[in-house]
Amino acid sequence: MAAEPMEQHANLSTLEPAFEAEGIAIREVEWGEMHVDIESFETAFDTTPLMKGLPDDRCQCPHWGYILEGRMTVNYADHEETVEAGEAYHLAPGHLVSMEAGTELVEFSPKDEFKKTMDVVAKNIEASA
Repeated sequence: MAAEPMEQHANLSTLEPAFEAEGIAIREVEWGEMHVDIESFETAFDTTPLMKGLPDDRCQCPHWGYILEGRMTVNYADHEETVEAGEAYHLAPGHLVSMEAGTELVEFSPKDEFKKTMDVVAKNIEASA
């Protein structure tokens, strides 16, 4: 008997909470080789301290996404970009990101590269607790 096919669509209420604290809510799912998350930032948030220990202390995972509300600033070693509500984006490896309060986004990342990054992020969160 064939296995039931896995649904590859979801709404916010069906996605697993990955992180919820201090005005930040991240829900996620993995589909095939992609990691998908919906992120909400009620307060401003800077990823810089979480990237310590990655090459160049910057995220090395590429991401593609869409800003639903708010704005984020993306810092590369040689330039800075601002992505605003209504814009799609691609973040190349070697970035740091700051979210303004009120930012909501949907993001897609290769799951293996994302896991490598999140392993380091988890260690940095644990060390700061």
